[in-house]
Parts: sequence; C-alpha cells; structure tokens
Amino acid sequence: MSALLASLAIAPGCGGHPKNVLTPVADTTPKSSRVTMLVATTRGRSQHAGEMFTGERARSPAFADMTVSLPEVRKVGEVAWPKRLPPNPATDFAILKADELNKDGATARLSAAVRKTPDRSVLVFIHGFNNRFEDSVYRFAQIVHDAGVKSAPVLVTWPSRGSLLGYGYDRESTNYTRNTLEALFQHLAADPGVKEVSILAHSMGNWLALEGLRQMAIRNDGLPAKFKNVMLAAPDVDVDVFRSQIEDMGHHRPRFTLFVSADDRALAFSRRVWGDIPRLGSINPEEAPYKQEMENNKITVIDLTKVKAGDGLHHSKFAQSPEVVKMIGARIAEGQTLTDSRVGLGDHLIAGTTGVAAAAGSTAGLILAAPVAIVDQHTRENYAHHLNAVSNQTGGKQRVASETCVATGTACDAQ
Repeated sequence: MSALLASLAIAPGCGGHPKNVLTPVADTTPKSSRVTMLVATTRGRSQHAGEMFTGERARSPAFADMTVSLPEVRKVGEVAWPKRLPPNPATDFAILKADELNKDGATARLSAAVRKTPDRSVLVFIHGFNNRFEDSVYRFAQIVHDAGVKSAPVLVTWPSRGSLLGYGYDRESTNYTRNTLEALFQHLAADPGVKEVSILAHSMGNWLALEGLRQMAIRNDGLPAKFKNVMLAAPDVDVDVFRSQIEDMGHHRPRFTLFVSADDRALAFSRRVWGDIPRLGSINPEEAPYKQEMENNKITVIDLTKVKAGDGLHHSKFAQSPEVVKMIGARIAEGQTLTDSRVGLGDHLIAGTTGVAAAAGSTAGLILAAPVAIVDQHTRENYAHHLNAVSNQTGGKQRVASETCVATGTACDAQ
C-alpha cells in the first residue's frame, strides 16, 4: 500500500499548471489548430473570469460556447498546459473564445454546429473524477483534435472539486447531474437535425453516462437508434449495477466498448478502498460469467495494459495514446470495429481494476492521502476542509499529526 501511495503522490497532476487559464487571448498564431465546443455544466459560476466555473453545484445548468487553440508542434495525446499567463498560442493550449449562453442560445449553437458536420453527428464527452473545469475543456479539445473527430463536440462537465480527497463529493455530483444529462440526451433524440450520437466517458463519468442512458430508456421505453456508440474508459461502476443498467436499457442498445488496463495504479488503489469489491473495470472478460455476459450484450472489451502512454498512474491511456485516440476517432467517423489488433495488442483481453477513489471521509483515509496533498495543489487546498470535517467526528485527535505531515512534507503511516 505504501508503494502505491507513493506512486500516487509523485505522479504528475493538474496541480502543476497555473490557475485561471481560461481568459481568452488574441488569435496570434494562424497555424495553430482550433476546436470549438458547446459546454453544458451543472457547476457553479466563478467570480474569476479565467476560471469560469468552480467545483461547486449550481441550482440550474449553464452553457458556454468555447474555442480552444492547440499549438502546431505538440505530441499526439498531450495537453500543452501554459507555464505562465497569459497562454501563448504558439506553444500552449489557449482559449480564443469563452461565451456563456442561455438555453436558447445553446440550442441554436448546437444546431449550427451539427449542420457543419459531414454526417450530422454529435460526440458527447463526460469527464471523470478529480477534474477542474479547465481540465475537462483542455482534455476534450485534445481528444477531438487528435482523434480527428468531425462530429459536433459537446462537453458535459459536472461539479468536481479537482481534489484527490473529494471522491465522495464528486460521486454525489454525478448523481446531481443525472437529470441534466438525460435532458441533453432527450434533446438530441428529439432533434431531427441530429442523425447520430456517440458518447465517450472516463472514470467516474461512466456512472453518470450510464445513469443518464438508463433513465432515458426507462422514460422512453428504449433508446433511439441514433445513439450509436458508448465508449467506457476505466469505468468506476459496480459490476452488478452495470448489469442492471444494461438490462434497463432494453434490447436495442448502442454499441458498447469497454477500455481496461491492468496496470492502472489509481484504479488498483480504488479497489482496495472499496473493500476489494469488483468494479466493472476489474473483471476478467475471459472468465465466467463475464465472458458470456459480454458476448451476450455485444460489449467489446479492449485491453490497454501493453500500451505505454500517459502519466505514472496509467489512468488516461484512452486519451493519451496516439494509437488509441486515433482508433476512437475512426470508430466515431467510420463505424470501424474497435479491436485490440488495431493497436497491436495481441489476441487476449485482460481486464484491469476501476474507480479512482481516495480514502477520504475517515481519519485513516486523510492520513493516507497526506503524501498526495504535499505535491498536489488542489488536494492541498481541500485538505483543511476535510480535516475539519473529520475532527468534528474524532475530537481532532488525528488532526495535528496530519497537518504536520503536509506542512513538513513528510509521509504519514496509517495507524
């Protein structure tokens, strides 16, 4: 466990880049690429223009029209975060446009974007745990560009506090966003101008995606044929619950693709936190009963274990591997079957574990997370809040020791 925690602590995270990076800058680099997306969010508005939306929950959804500039020289799969402000479009991801919209404006903006696509299609992306607003915007822009997506991009971003200690809050935020996501799905289903819908979800965002589809299927007595693809990357979903969700969607379902990776360190930690309860990403699809269930439900499982990409946690290979992200783009654009052979992975499918749970909400969990707080900016900012909550339950006996760990930069052992 200590080695795993150490890897979590030293892995690069979102804490290394400046805040408030979303203030639009001048379009000074004609050769840079552009990704324009519609954003739908249940996040609260920020007082800082460069942040736009926080990790707190809003009473009603908000919308935005955003254009991201991507530098000409950049590795496929890489998000080029600015090292200083304002961002330089020649070397950094930068925002060229960030206009908030009302519901009518968002509807008009979506219709216009769909009309520009070659097949009148939409790609909906739902991010995972521990994502600030700018994380989701930049990551989606990278995926759209590197995958060569021609569909109209729609980012659904829910209230995540962007902290490794915020797992419980983040999970409830996905539940909070279910109705908003279903409303978007219902709109896409009813819009005659939209001919095809694909959905890509990562980590905890898979729970939200599946719940939105399930609610829609129950309400409409099935899912529309235009919902073609659902791609689940490292889904943090209980296996039994997933089985129930699939059944509730009925027999006419989209094509499901499940991405797994046995060397995902964050997900291995999650399984321990969940008491070794199997999650969807921890199954071995070659073993009973999962192999037969996957075949019966026509779910493709792709093993990314051998793909060498991403950070030390190996948690975002679906977006950071050039081969995989291009494969996703081909699937959306051309309907090509996703298989391991398309990325040279051999014949066997091997499942990994899922979920990105930090052991927050208990004294032991906070002490375990202290090494992460030392190096992760957003975890550090949320650490005091969690300590206060726990000290109310324990009388503060562990609080001083935990605060000392963060202040001195030393690791703490769980007692």
